[in-house]
Amino acid sequence: MTVTTREIHLAARPTGVPARSDFRLAETVLPAPAEGEVLVRNTWMSVDPYMRGRMDDAPSYIPPFALDAPLEGSAVGEVIASRAEGVPVGTLVSHFAGWREHALLPATAVFPIDATGIPAEHFLGVLGTTGLTAWAALTDAAPVKEGDTVFVSAAAGAVGSVAGQLARRYGAARVIGSAGGPDKGARAVRDFGYDIALDYRAGDLAGQLERAAPEGIDVYVDHVGGDHLEAAIGALRPGGRIALVGAISSYNDTEPAPGPANLFRLAALGASVKGVLVNHYLDRFGEWIGEAAPLLAEGSLRGTSTVLNGLEKAPEAFLGVLSGANVGKMLVRL
Repeated sequence: MTVTTREIHLAARPTGVPARSDFRLAETVLPAPAEGEVLVRNTWMSVDPYMRGRMDDAPSYIPPFALDAPLEGSAVGEVIASRAEGVPVGTLVSHFAGWREHALLPATAVFPIDATGIPAEHFLGVLGTTGLTAWAALTDAAPVKEGDTVFVSAAAGAVGSVAGQLARRYGAARVIGSAGGPDKGARAVRDFGYDIALDYRAGDLAGQLERAAPEGIDVYVDHVGGDHLEAAIGALRPGGRIALVGAISSYNDTEPAPGPANLFRLAALGASVKGVLVNHYLDRFGEWIGEAAPLLAEGSLRGTSTVLNGLEKAPEAFLGVLSGANVGKMLVRL
């Protein structure tokens, strides 16, 4: 069984903000699975801000995307052909060969999932690395304590929409988010556990945070960097904790971005700063899903997505993530 399919290739390495011309829709033919392989028809794929870094030919914790080859990312799909014991046709799986309609993979590279009573796309969002990242940030990197004031940037984004809910569940007395515009801020307050959302597009973020938390903050979950990180350090209380998840404000910069001017304040406060790289927590995925799946099923944990339809929309979806066009997880339905 061979299949003719489509995939998105990286056509050029972006300089600054990526352009639609940096991507190419290509057609290819995949052979039948060899021994130990499966052929997956992808039904959902994820686009994520970290992918921007992989488009540069630069050393990092993960290799760069290759030119004129399909990009990669999390996806969910159904096995339509199999020569692998234990992964029969019809199995729903997650894997890392997104940006394509079909994927030919070793059985060891796919992970069967049980989507009984749960929409399969949640395994790319709240039950995927997105949810795992929020959980790791608030339980390990910057653990929330009863009565804390928690600040989360990109509050209506993929990780932020989960982090607000978890901060509330783990005992925070006040949960503050930042979002781009009043509509996204209102959504963060209504659906994602936030008491108040700051509008970073209105300017004076540090002043907004001071008014929202006049006694300071205990925990900051950073997805933005730049002025958000500097404002959070300025508002941090003694013993405060910061989880560094991302720095989307600088992903398209062509020159190094300056660091926070108040960085040494962390020493005076006895504060901690820890990076959150989800790869370091993959061995705890089962623990997170065991906690989250029942909450999702009963409705006390919300998974939210922005969905575009068709593989050809994947570049548009990715560019939308970088510009803040999404609420919750940005997904492409294939």
